[in-house]
Amino acid sequence: MKIQHDFSLKNYNTFGIEAKAKQFIAVHSIEELKTVLAENQNQKKFILGGGSNMLLTKDIDALVIHIDLKGKKILNEDDDFVWVESMAGENWHEFVLWTIDQNFGGLENMSLIPGNVGTTPVQNIGAYGAEIKDTFVSCDAVTIVSNEIKTFTNSECKFGYRESIFKHEVKDKYIITSVTFKLKKHHHDINIGYGDIQAELAKNEITNPTIKDVSNAVIAIRNTKLPNPKELGNSGSFFKNPIISRELFLKVQANFPDIKHFDVSPTQVKVPAGWLIEKAGFKGKRFGDAGIHKNQALVLVNYGNATGQEILNVSKDIQATILKEFGIAIEAEVNVI
Repeated sequence: MKIQHDFSLKNYNTFGIEAKAKQFIAVHSIEELKTVLAENQNQKKFILGGGSNMLLTKDIDALVIHIDLKGKKILNEDDDFVWVESMAGENWHEFVLWTIDQNFGGLENMSLIPGNVGTTPVQNIGAYGAEIKDTFVSCDAVTIVSNEIKTFTNSECKFGYRESIFKHEVKDKYIITSVTFKLKKHHHDINIGYGDIQAELAKNEITNPTIKDVSNAVIAIRNTKLPNPKELGNSGSFFKNPIISRELFLKVQANFPDIKHFDVSPTQVKVPAGWLIEKAGFKGKRFGDAGIHKNQALVLVNYGNATGQEILNVSKDIQATILKEFGIAIEAEVNVI
């Protein structure tokens, strides 16, 4: 292991933003991670996973520790379920495909989400009616200060909509090293409640879908809407879908009868941020090398040489416009650094 100085992070963030780390080191085992932490106790640290959920607006004046822990294994199983552990550095989509190849059900609706396994609990990632919390059992994490291993159970993670304890109470205090999921071996719960999935299955004349069929449908849908970060820098959905009061929703609906929405509770409604952004006229717009994707208004993109600040400025313009036109505040899902 060797610490590198003034290290370019361009290939370590899916936006493809050019920014430098004052110091950089990649760790490939828990032992290496503990050694780096022990030897750099007084250093300011920045923990880097797959780089898929962040927007770099400046250089990182810290020791960047890239978590590159690999491996997955079956911990336990019974007649109906299997408990699978994945190390934090595993690519999320590749891990999902591996579970499907084993006929383990539960993660298929979250196919093709960018990033690594270790960051999935932080955001409680989700798509098409599924979230990490649905199959999450626990995660192991190293305490940055004491180097001790702590296990967080599902309830201890305090999962919410794109929320967890790792974004609040214990932020910057732990490094997730592995995640364990409980998946079904058969009699899978096929989740095709979203119209896009139903349409994709119908197009392929699939009436009795398997988890593989659902995964393929999700991949096809995401490929039509979301650009490949290797071809066009992006971080997936930039904004959260806002959850607003029913009272506010009814006011907006009076002016925009075609507004899409999902009932969350008798008093709350979730509105697709993408619909709001598209309605406000931003879809497909470009501001220099920063812009909004032509197929999915939720996705901000780097056309080549945009700075993180330029992309952030576009996001702020969108937020201000949505608030002015609809009276709805939308929050960034991406972590702005």
